[in-house]
Amino acid sequence: MLDSVYERLIRLGNEADISLLRQSLFGLEKESLRVSAEGGIARTPHPPALGSALTHPDITTDYSEALIEFITPPLNRVADGLERLGDLQAYVYRRIGDEILWATSMPCVLSGDRNIPVARYGSSNAGRMKHLYRVGLGHRYGRVMQVIAGVHFNWSLAEELWSAFRLIEGRVYGLRDFRDQRYMGMARNLQRFGWLVPYLFGASPAVCKSFFLGQSTNLPSFDETTYYAPYATSLRMGDIGYQNSREEGLGFKACYDDVHTYADRLLRATLQPADAWEALGVRDGDDYRQLNGNILQIENEYYSTVRPKQLLAGMERPSVALKRRGIRYIELRSLDVNAYHPLGLDETQGRFLEAFMLFCMFADSPLIDAGERQEIDRNLLDVAHRGREPRLTLQHRGVKIPMSAWALEILESMLPVCEVLDGIEGGAWFEDAVDDQIAKVRAPDLTPSGRMLTEMRDKGESFYQFARRLSQQHHRYFMDRHLAEETIAALDAKAVASLDEQARLEAEPQIDFDRFLADYFAST
Repeated sequence: MLDSVYERLIRLGNEADISLLRQSLFGLEKESLRVSAEGGIARTPHPPALGSALTHPDITTDYSEALIEFITPPLNRVADGLERLGDLQAYVYRRIGDEILWATSMPCVLSGDRNIPVARYGSSNAGRMKHLYRVGLGHRYGRVMQVIAGVHFNWSLAEELWSAFRLIEGRVYGLRDFRDQRYMGMARNLQRFGWLVPYLFGASPAVCKSFFLGQSTNLPSFDETTYYAPYATSLRMGDIGYQNSREEGLGFKACYDDVHTYADRLLRATLQPADAWEALGVRDGDDYRQLNGNILQIENEYYSTVRPKQLLAGMERPSVALKRRGIRYIELRSLDVNAYHPLGLDETQGRFLEAFMLFCMFADSPLIDAGERQEIDRNLLDVAHRGREPRLTLQHRGVKIPMSAWALEILESMLPVCEVLDGIEGGAWFEDAVDDQIAKVRAPDLTPSGRMLTEMRDKGESFYQFARRLSQQHHRYFMDRHLAEETIAALDAKAVASLDEQARLEAEPQIDFDRFLADYFAST
């Protein structure tokens, strides 16, 4: 790995301005569960003062009315993205009364599916479809697992580098095809080496027993109200979360060979009936229970740690956008919310992830066959549930490898990327970020998951008590955080504009909803 990465960086530097690597774009999406003053999930609707969840570009909802999602625009610097993320959360805190934003990925004090409000997006056909898709997720998988929060890291290489990159690879086909090929190779490497992310940053080794209300689990008890796994890093990424294995039993797995195969497979899954989902029923009288009875209602239902993405034009389907215009950026979805930082992500994490994305772009990336696909899925589950276990081994191309040895190999192979980025930036920021991760491999108790369990034991706290304490600390941070008047005014204006846009959409003549869905799914 080291040789191929280093060689590509040298050759790229000979053909182009290597400082353009720092012009790569990234954006953040962070989910946060609103929690009432009493400590349970908020039952209040998405606050109107925040604008329309359907049309606001920065503040929306994910599965539930109570699950806020913050979205930053594409930016060049980690610090700028985190500053924007901090402003958005500080703004929201000033508009949610005595509610708080939960500091951890795993929710707490749940009272079953019925008490989790599904997000609503108004009466337009687009808003109805968005709501009913979530209703369908609840029927298929249960609502509880849908309110687990995470952070998504979106990344794209600077456009100005693609021509030089194609030149050093000696490719004769078109620039768009070359870009798509490299992004898909990057996506494969992010899956191959992606178990490293929950090991280093996983922050969900424990969960409230209320998460399993009425269900059994083989997780041991930490105390009267908490389950945990002794060596877990990220139960969110384990088999209690919303994972590909749910679809695997229905005979579907995405293919990352090339963008068209990937898109076509997902499209077919949204059109192919599945007995298990048809048995749920699509409608109950005039009410929809799900959008359809197919393997996937829409492409987004397929859970993956990595997604190739393209910006959508109106109600365009994600896979159709990929086929028409290729890949715009890569979305990494395996980050737990950093419970120890008010923003949910810190600058060291951001710098490491920037270097990791570049490493996965420049490293060789063979196609993933059926055997390696099983290894990738198994490795992710093993690290999620047992990542800090001494002498844990993972599988790579049929060979058992000590997890710690493989982790160190990957991290050391990233150092040429860090050297180039630090040379552009001036300093040792990126190398220091990797050094921090090397320390976690050598001392697993330094990982967020290790720190959490140690702290809970030392303080005699349940998971709920731990998460509530940090949530209250973060609340104080955001209430004390300075928010510039021009920032408040700009976000107020966006809130009003988003409400006006939703009202405009709802005032337009709406075709019959069944016809609307048929037209949507006919687009392939």
